[in-house]
Amino acid sequence: MSDINAPTEAILLDGNATAKTIRVEIAAGVKRLQAEKGITPHLAAVLMGNDPASETYVAMKERMCTRVGMTSSLHRLGNDCTQAQAEELVRGLNADPNVSGILVQHPLPKHLHEPAILDCVAWEKDVDGISTGSLGALINGEPAFPSCTPAGIIELMDRYGIAIEGKRAVVVGRSIILGKPVAMMLLNRNATVTICHSRTPNLAEYTREADILVAAVGRPELITGDMIKPGAAVLDAGYNRVEGRQGDVGDVEFETAKRVAKYLTPVPGGVGPMTIAMLLRNTLRAAGGS
Repeated sequence: MSDINAPTEAILLDGNATAKTIRVEIAAGVKRLQAEKGITPHLAAVLMGNDPASETYVAMKERMCTRVGMTSSLHRLGNDCTQAQAEELVRGLNADPNVSGILVQHPLPKHLHEPAILDCVAWEKDVDGISTGSLGALINGEPAFPSCTPAGIIELMDRYGIAIEGKRAVVVGRSIILGKPVAMMLLNRNATVTICHSRTPNLAEYTREADILVAAVGRPELITGDMIKPGAAVLDAGYNRVEGRQGDVGDVEFETAKRVAKYLTPVPGGVGPMTIAMLLRNTLRAAGGS
């Protein structure tokens, strides 16, 4: 007989399994697009510099394109490339009718002005959703491709039936690629949203009020179980390397959080796989598919 007083643990939001399901849906969409319009979606990745992590990420995205029946290409510039060279490369991909979507892999070499390069991407090919135009459209509630990691967070919640409308949401993090856009997406879904960050005093006062807590600040295990409202949905978008520990560590202290939250994403295997799934879906839609 089970102990009714035994502590319950959070339901883990399985990003790996959910992303796999989405990729099956995308592959079917690619086949329909090929059959109906003779179009195969093509993702062009732009890689500047020699960052090893970026090399890994781009290779992974290329493999995923192949899995769902898309094509991809990689366009490289050296670490010493100029601003003009970078912008010219992006504009050339804009003009290529065979390219459905463009991904500028970041971080870029520090001497380059990243926002200006991103803003060279035509909005209809901005499948990463982080140009000024795409983010402005998000704020205005206009059609645009959503930023991939925030879109993955929302999709994961939807797939698990986690209500957003009317809920109190707290986002810890204010980056242009994650914190700010996910806050706006939650707001557009009628949540009441508070944005916090690493310099927010008395952070726990805010996080304990959250029905939905998104951790995206890049501080390992900043959010502990005693900072979480019992029964909350906790989405951990942090990926941190900690010396002396194997693998990635999230922004949430998993072992204490799982005894308080109702829903929790593991790291790895939670938010991360959803990012690439959303990139593929955006690319399919950019090509005219659904």
